[in-house]
Order: sequence, then structure tokens, then C-alpha cells
Amino acid sequence: MKIGVLGAGSWGTALAMVLADKGYKVNIWSIIPEQLKEINENRSNNAYLKDVVIPQGITAVSTLEETIEDAEYIIMSVPSSAVREVARSLKPLLNDKVILVNTAKGIEPGSLKRLSEVIIEEISGIENRLVVLSGPSHAEEVAVKMPTAVVAASANDEAAEKVQDLFMNEYFRIYINSDVIGVEIGAALKNVIALATGISDGLGFGDNTKAAIITRGMAEIVRMGMAMGAQPLTFAGLSGIGDLVVTATSMHSRNRRAGIAIGKGEKIEDIKKKMGMVIEGVRTAEAIVELNKKYKVDTPITNHVYKIIYENEDPLETVYELMKRDKKREIE
Repeated sequence: MKIGVLGAGSWGTALAMVLADKGYKVNIWSIIPEQLKEINENRSNNAYLKDVVIPQGITAVSTLEETIEDAEYIIMSVPSSAVREVARSLKPLLNDKVILVNTAKGIEPGSLKRLSEVIIEEISGIENRLVVLSGPSHAEEVAVKMPTAVVAASANDEAAEKVQDLFMNEYFRIYINSDVIGVEIGAALKNVIALATGISDGLGFGDNTKAAIITRGMAEIVRMGMAMGAQPLTFAGLSGIGDLVVTATSMHSRNRRAGIAIGKGEKIEDIKKKMGMVIEGVRTAEAIVELNKKYKVDTPITNHVYKIIYENEDPLETVYELMKRDKKREIE
């Protein structure tokens, strides 16, 4: 069986490695000539996964057509900002049986659509063959076969089960969930909360502060998710608290690392240039502030992350503003 992976970043590469380990032939798409050469000739992708050997079953290719030729599954692992464009390019190339798996996490600014909604808008008829893959899963750990559990969400349980069977092995476990809204909202908003925990760390605060941000950040995620139609129990799962904890506490997390730099006084544009990879929480914070206006949801941590990034609000003053807000009940 052939599989096409769109995007040769860290996560696309790690997922391609899981599939190659199971004996599948995998084409992985890149538009960077140097990266194509490195993967095919050196069996490495050091810009994204340092010191990892790329299995022989993976071939890097430069066109979408070649990547998905005869593929039964297509894994979209591009940044959230590229999802609409890539979906639009895919539309004339897809057959009516291929299952499309999206791994990007975020909300599209402007339209305020979840990424599955963006894909469905661009590729009509894909609804029952679209699966969202999410959960606490650093590519750096999956690539070296550390035990990992994630969730496959779809409106069609049969499609989710096929993706479950496709990926599962002794170190990569998949659960299924029909709550696509909850899975996508948890995946998107946790990146903003991870920016907040990073900012706290950069300011020199400790575990008490971080625990408060994670816990109250999860309250914001649940409120927003339920307002949009999600099931509350989803947020107690892998794509909720699981993904939030791993992203908000690990140095593998770009969002947390970016937050640390912000807390230490660096500007976001400089951080982006230095990191060289997408910081999804920056884009998502902008979208969530707009969603707040639509759904009238209280998200104070997210709002202040937005102000720090886009309005140059002082991070230290932000912490004290959050602490001095009006009294509230914990459970509302």
C-alpha cells in the first residue's frame, strides 16, 4: 500500500517513519531541493529531526501529483496557514476513495473556521473520508520510537478506525473519537496556553504559576469548545489535557520556547526568525480573540497573550492584571 505525506517538517517526517516501519511505501512531499536531496541521499532531515535515520521506505518527491499517485491514504502535515492552499491544490487530484488525514492544529484567522471545515470547504464530498489526528505527540520522541498515544477523530467512525489500523504499532497507539470539534479546539487552543506558560517561565516564575496557567487555561479551552458544540469529556482526553500538558511543559514545544523568549524580553518577529519553524499559537491567538466576540466566551489568558504579541503589552504587568481580576467561583 502506498501513502502520501504532505509536508517534510518534523511531524510529517515522524509520521512517515511510523508508516515505513510498518512496511508501507511512503512518498513525502517537499518543495525544498536541499531537503529532497538530504532525505533521498543522506537518509536524514536534520533541520527538523536531528540525528534521526530516515528509513528506506520513504522517498521525498517535489510534486503533489507524484506524492499522492496511487495513494490510499494522504497525510496532510503542513502548517495551518497552508492548509487551505494545499487542500485547493489537492482537489482535482483526489479519487473518491482516498482517506485524508489532517495533522495541522489551529483556527484560520478571518474565516474563524476549524481546519477540517477549511478542508471540507475546498474539497467537497470529503466529509466522510476526512480524519483529524491529534494528541500529545512530540515528533522528536515519535521518531525515536518512544511510546505515544494520540486520537483519530472523524464524523465517520469507519474512516477513523482505518486510520487507527494504519498507524498503530508497539510504540504508537491511536484511540478514536467522533467529536471532531472538541479534538480540533483542544489542539488549537493549547498552543496559546503553552505560549502563556512559556512567558511565565521566561519571567522566572515557578511551578505554582505554571500549574495555575495550565488549569485555568484548560477552563478557557473547555468554555470555548462547548460554545462551539464540543463534548466536554473530550477535553479530559488526549487532545485536551494530554496535549495541553505536553505542549505547555516541554522544551520540545515551539510555543513554550517562544513564550520563554517573550518573557525574557525578545520580540516575536525576532523569535520567529531565530526558530525557523511555525509557532502555531501566535496565529491561533489572533483567531481566538475574534471567536470570543462571536461566542461571548471568557478567555482572559488567551486575551492577554494576544495583547503581549500584537499590542506590546508588558508580560509582567499582564500577570498581575490576571491575578487582580474580579473574584470568581472555580466551577461556573
